Amino acid sequence: MEVVILAAGQGKRMRSVLPKVLQPIAGRPMLGHVVATARALQASRICVVYGHGGEAVRARFGDEEVAWALQEPQLGTGHAVQQALPHLSDGETALVLYGDVPLIGAATLRRLQDAAGNGRLALLTVELADPTGYGRILRNADGKVVRIVEQKDASAEERRVREVNTGILVAPVARLRDWLGRIGNDNAQAEYYLTDIIGLAVADGVEVVTVQPDAVWETLGVNSKPQLAELERIHQRNLALRLMEEGVTVIDPARIDVRGELACGRDVEIDVNCVFEGRVELADDVRIGANCVVRNARIGAGTRLAPFSHVEDTVTGRECVIGPYARTRPGTTLGDGVHLGNFVEVKNSAIADHSKANHLAYVGDADVGQRVNIGAGTITCNYDGANKFRTVIEDDVFIGSDTQLVAPVRVGRGATLGAGTTLTKDAPPEQLTVSRARQLSIAGWKRPVKKK
Repeated sequence: MEVVILAAGQGKRMRSVLPKVLQPIAGRPMLGHVVATARALQASRICVVYGHGGEAVRARFGDEEVAWALQEPQLGTGHAVQQALPHLSDGETALVLYGDVPLIGAATLRRLQDAAGNGRLALLTVELADPTGYGRILRNADGKVVRIVEQKDASAEERRVREVNTGILVAPVARLRDWLGRIGNDNAQAEYYLTDIIGLAVADGVEVVTVQPDAVWETLGVNSKPQLAELERIHQRNLALRLMEEGVTVIDPARIDVRGELACGRDVEIDVNCVFEGRVELADDVRIGANCVVRNARIGAGTRLAPFSHVEDTVTGRECVIGPYARTRPGTTLGDGVHLGNFVEVKNSAIADHSKANHLAYVGDADVGQRVNIGAGTITCNYDGANKFRTVIEDDVFIGSDTQLVAPVRVGRGATLGAGTTLTKDAPPEQLTVSRARQLSIAGWKRPVKKK
């Protein structure tokens, strides 16, 4: 089977410079969802028909192995599929999809493909309580499909029909090529409707069959930002339900966003308003507190993310505690039992087992050993304005509060740095190192007062 994806629409109602099919659902362009579904069907060829914002669309999908067909000008859906015909093979069947219908399911499309077989024309239709705006499926007395009439061309009686066309269909390529060469544009829009091939198929004695989707929302298209938001919530709830079916405790399925791949072990719990981006793996018994953002991370078993923590490009060991209000940036690796408390930031650093930074610290470009205690207000000064340097803190070090470590510098095993120290030279192991100004108390000193 070959797949044609129509993606040439401008999307004026989006009121955006971003082409409509590049508007995101779950962090991925709508067109990306459709291409992924086509790949899941093992399509032998995928042809994307593009138009408005075409170069941006092609650039965004430059790594995809798809054929591109330009539709310029845009003269309707029939005209759009005509542009793809040079890329299709007559011995194949063609599936027509839409770049702004991102939630169509592979299972539904497989049933549509099966219904089409080798020689039939198969349509995906739905029953709507309010079919306004959709093309109506017209049947004869025997219940056979005879044609589709668009809303603007339908009579009052035809508009009462509730079965509507989704636009998604499967047809033999050779037949499709013939029918598209025979359709006209004698209609209210002066466009070449893909739906006109239905009447031609009936006239040619080709059986037209219909299939209903697993869910109506699979067929919903996007033409505006409210519709985009509606499909986003549908998609996110579906993802949340899937996670819960796999055993994940999602405190509120209406308040979770997965914008990539989220893999969870057993007994994982996710509180409200959490966002997962890229590839995220949560091992067994992980707890994610409310309002956390996790991006491209592997979180070890038993680890706790307290509320409002941000974890990015990070790997943690087991039984870590992160947050609240902690941030780990790209290149962070944490061993087992590491604690990062409120307002602690770690970047491009490795922190070994059972080390702690519980308050108000910055650890950047550092290698921290085991059982290290980093006091409140500690900063690794890793940047001189032009270059970055590393700090090495060996095992069993105690660093007092309000300490600055000016890299490159090494703190030896078992050393203690007194509070308020600014370390510019290596600290020897098993010794106390302290650098601070001598404390003075000045008798008779008067605080300045404001002059009248």
